[in-house]
Amino acid sequence: MHKGILMVTAITGAENCAAVLSKQFGMPVETAASRKEALSALRRRAFSILVIDESLVDSREDGADSLLKHSGLAIPLEMNFAISGCGRLVREVRAALSRRDREHEVALSAAATSIESELRETVAGLLLQTQLAIAEPGVSRPLLERLQLILESAVSLRQKLERQGTETRLNKAVRSALPQSVNVQHGRKPAATPLQI
Repeated sequence: MHKGILMVTAITGAENCAAVLSKQFGMPVETAASRKEALSALRRRAFSILVIDESLVDSREDGADSLLKHSGLAIPLEMNFAISGCGRLVREVRAALSRRDREHEVALSAAATSIESELRETVAGLLLQTQLAIAEPGVSRPLLERLQLILESAVSLRQKLERQGTETRLNKAVRSALPQSVNVQHGRKPAATPLQI
């Protein structure tokens, strides 16, 4: 879920551009006219996007700007508001949000793959140990029945994991074959005539 956008610029008309961004992406947009105001906003809450006017970027402090140091997980975008209009800003924000969504999806997929791999290894070990225990001579009938139940459960879990893996691969193949759909929140087309600030 996107938390909002912080625009850091003292240019006239910034509020109008903030309103356009808010309408386009369905999220709150705050403006800060100075670095001090921006730092205060960053300490107060978290943002998804931090748009900084290039004229306010401080190249000192060993090349790291204090605004970027306090931006947290917000995606930083540097813009020259003197020559860029709202149309370009909308496109840049949309691209940044799309990148974040893709990165989030990749991270979730990697985590799911890792968990699935660990589960498969655990189930394989459980199957092996159960089968070895069943094969031991002198196993009592009550214990043998319990081991058989454990074995059946492990086999069932392995089959479910295999089906889930097959379905996941099929879903990925289908998604990659289809054209990308427009996201409801931040996939709207920009206004026909970009507003200039």
